[in-house]
This record gives sequence, structure tokens and C-alpha cells, in this order.
Amino acid sequence: MDRSLSRCPLCESNDAARLFTSREKAGSRDFHRCGVCDLVFVPERFHLDAAGQKARYLTHNNDPEDSAYRDFLSRLLDPLRPHLVFGSEGLDFGAGPGPALAIMMREEGFRVRLYDPFFHPDVTVLEQSYDFVTCTETAEHLDHPMREFETLDRILKPSGWLGVMTGMLESWDDFAGWHYHRDPTHICFYSKRTMEWIAKRFSWDVQFPRPNVALFQKPVFS
Repeated sequence: MDRSLSRCPLCESNDAARLFTSREKAGSRDFHRCGVCDLVFVPERFHLDAAGQKARYLTHNNDPEDSAYRDFLSRLLDPLRPHLVFGSEGLDFGAGPGPALAIMMREEGFRVRLYDPFFHPDVTVLEQSYDFVTCTETAEHLDHPMREFETLDRILKPSGWLGVMTGMLESWDDFAGWHYHRDPTHICFYSKRTMEWIAKRFSWDVQFPRPNVALFQKPVFS
């Protein structure tokens, strides 16, 4: 395949994703940008294997008792909370080794199950449906984002909410100096335009209540 072309892992366009910035300009990896959904992504040949990914995740600070980390997660929780009914049930998708957000939501009276392919790999939780799903600092790790968003659409109840928190630049012109792509496990990068494409694809409503936060609502009839 021409190194300047790559299949987009989100919209799955075959010929719309082109070399955005090369490893010579942005470290050790190439980055491609899709002309359809605006996703910037790392081609599969640069992905870490499962052992490498897990080792990297274990270096993250996910301590539920860390007040600074709680404040960070509140960027999603605070705008999501008013849309939820006390006692409703949700899933923390990509919970990580320390499911701090789930703990915070349980403290407020919500029921939250966990899923993470490395740390909470019980796939039976993906066979149920939920009033809400949270996806914090996870979307950037997805090697097949379309498949994962299809799963999220399937498990969300009608009128359910999906909260996604991931780094989003205002302009791709700032990509080269952005810290976010330096993490070798970060392989997908979204803009507001990308999130709007996702919303249209699944007939969801979307809003951006805070920087790096997208809230989607599934329609009652879909």
C-alpha cells in the first residue's frame, strides 16, 4: 500500500486518509488524517502489542483517592450528572486498573459496572443495556473505533447518554507541538468535527460542555 494512504479505522474509508505528519516530524510514528471523518490516527504497523500497552497503562496514576485525579474526572462527571436519574445504571467502558470514575459515581448513588480489555475483561457486561456509558481517556486507545462505537450504540438504552473525554485540539495546525500524541498507546485523535461525524453516523445528539468532553444522547427511537 502507498505509505501516503491508509484505511480509516473509524469511517472505514479506503482512500480518504492521507499522511498527515511523518515520524520524521512527530517522533517515531506516522499519523494519517481522514478527509471524511477528520480522525487523525496511527497506522497499525506502529501499534504496541498487548503486553506493551498493558505495561504502559500500569504506569498511569488512576488512584481513586487522588483528589487531583478526581478533579480531572469531574470534567466529565459534572456536565453528565444533571442528565442522569438517581439510581440509574451505567458502564465505565475502559475503566483501567483504578476505576476512579465508577467509584465517584457509585458514591453519588449510581450503579456502575466495569469493562476494560486488560483489567476488567468480563465481556458479559457488554451483553446488557445501560442508561449511560462513560468513556474517559479511552477513545484515543481504540484500534478499531468504529467497532467499539457500534458496541456502545448497541448497549445504550433509548435516550441513554454516552460521555466521552479525550484530548481534542481546536485546530490540527497545533498537532506537532501537542503532548497528547507522545503517548505510544494513543493511536486515535478526535476533533469536534470527528465527534459530530460519529453523532450523525449513529443518529445521536452531541454537545461539548467542556474542552475535551463530548456528551452524546441516543434518541428514543432509533
